[in-house]
Amino acid sequence: MTDDTTSSTWLVVGLGNPGPSYAGHRHNIGYMVTDELASRMGSGFRAHKSGRADVVEGRLGAPGTDAPRVVLVRPRCYMNDVGGPVKTLATFYKVAPARVVAIHDELDIDFDTMRAKLGGGDNGHNGLKSMRSSLGTGDFHRLRVGIGRPPGRQDVADFVLSNYSTAERKILPFVVDTAADAVTSLVTDGLEKTQQRFNS
Repeated sequence: MTDDTTSSTWLVVGLGNPGPSYAGHRHNIGYMVTDELASRMGSGFRAHKSGRADVVEGRLGAPGTDAPRVVLVRPRCYMNDVGGPVKTLATFYKVAPARVVAIHDELDIDFDTMRAKLGGGDNGHNGLKSMRSSLGTGDFHRLRVGIGRPPGRQDVADFVLSNYSTAERKILPFVVDTAADAVTSLVTDGLEKTQQRFNS
């Protein structure tokens, strides 16, 4: 049910860092998944008039169905500051936090696995921390895409800000495709069905 202050639109936020030097990093899996979703929606990202994010507006789901309206978001700022643009867009499109989805990398889940959830802690993820601070709540949906823990004694920050390994890059397109399926399931079929299908 909606009222005058909220809409039925979903805000799907791909977390990452802008610019070509970050494009292949593990920390940028959110960008990769929103790129795939934009492709499925048949559109490219364009600058939002707020100036702090690129967006795609459309419907996500099977053709011929009552597919939900979705705004894909790629913030134009670094991970630590994504909350500001997300809050601005949530206000602009009248989207409640419970209809926000953050797609992000997750150290505590193995590569090639993922989990959907609603709410929870930030687990040291600066993008989630920034979103929680700006939205005033952590009660938004998350698609946690596993990247695993760094090997040996490699620093966590260095690990997330590094490219996927050669072996991982062979599987990465399938991971991105599956993650896009999971987001589509989340906005069309709900959290419980998505968790049953995709949580591993």
